[in-house]
Amino acid sequence: MYRELSGQAQAGVIDLRSDTVTLPSPAMREAMARAELGDDVYGEDPTVNQLEGLAAEILGKEAAVLVVSGTMGNLAALLAHGGRGERVVCGDECHIYHYEAGGASALGGMIYHTLPTAIDGTLPLDVAREALAPSDDPHRAPPAVFCLENTHNRRGGTVLPLAYLEAAHSLAHEMGVPLHLDGARVFNAAVALGVEVRAITRLVDSVQCCLSKGLAAPVGSLVAGSQAFVARVRRARKLLGGGMRQAGVIAAAGIVALTEMVERLDEDHANARLLAEGLAQLPGIYVDLNRVQTDIVRFELNVEGLSVAAFLGALRERGVLMGAVGGHAVRAVTHYGISAADVRQALSTVAEVLSAYNSPT
Repeated sequence: MYRELSGQAQAGVIDLRSDTVTLPSPAMREAMARAELGDDVYGEDPTVNQLEGLAAEILGKEAAVLVVSGTMGNLAALLAHGGRGERVVCGDECHIYHYEAGGASALGGMIYHTLPTAIDGTLPLDVAREALAPSDDPHRAPPAVFCLENTHNRRGGTVLPLAYLEAAHSLAHEMGVPLHLDGARVFNAAVALGVEVRAITRLVDSVQCCLSKGLAAPVGSLVAGSQAFVARVRRARKLLGGGMRQAGVIAAAGIVALTEMVERLDEDHANARLLAEGLAQLPGIYVDLNRVQTDIVRFELNVEGLSVAAFLGALRERGVLMGAVGGHAVRAVTHYGISAADVRQALSTVAEVLSAYNSPT
């Protein structure tokens, strides 16, 4: 399948760097070509309106809005939830804190208050309670929003348990603070749990989810919540330069993503498990199989004389792409267009690279 879809794959490349490298399906391309269009800033693009209505229904929220990216979606949500001098309470390993250019601080004057992230992606709710507690002390910046991430990127695609989400939601409401979910891969979480996505999103006040990762749309994310909240997000989107015009060409692919690409995420998860179990058998590699729950495989490289950079370079020379994530850690992500055969070829290539360093001289 991949060799029919990707120019990289036609050159023999197996790209496991991220699920953002997916290319749109034939059905998406056709839908994009046929999309009815209008000016979305005026609210007149019928395809965007259809996508936003569909997303709100699927996510179990009053309203949804299309944005360019997950980073824009999270930032617009934070700006809608809080103001200058207020705190964003989030995990010290979360995507919002690590990979979104400090937008809430740089553009919104908000303060990141980070909490320690457990190996499974959860945050300690006893510590969160203290961070979220209201205070009359004028020295303290008030909390504006509590953020969680599901699945958790830097923890290897782990899924937050529903019971944990329910407890976090109850705590946030007790403290009078909204709970925002960075759900870039929330559909992966739902598939892994065997539930509809609204079983997750009902436990948060707002959610951002990506169409352009495992769901394989070329561009776009969604932010959903109450009508009043989404109205504020729309204003923040405009402020950030995200007021699109004939955006139906993007939204058309998003509709296909939501209606045709969710159930197939199981295939990505199965391929990630295949990859993880194969890597675990190779000398010099450690994989915590308990953390391989969705489409992300994070593993540690421990081979004398072989740095992560050299390892990735050797893989690249042989047509396999993976990514460094700090220290000795490497990340590989399965996605639309990566088959079980591609995974087996990637494993064979990794074994070939390792053998050059593990063999006695």
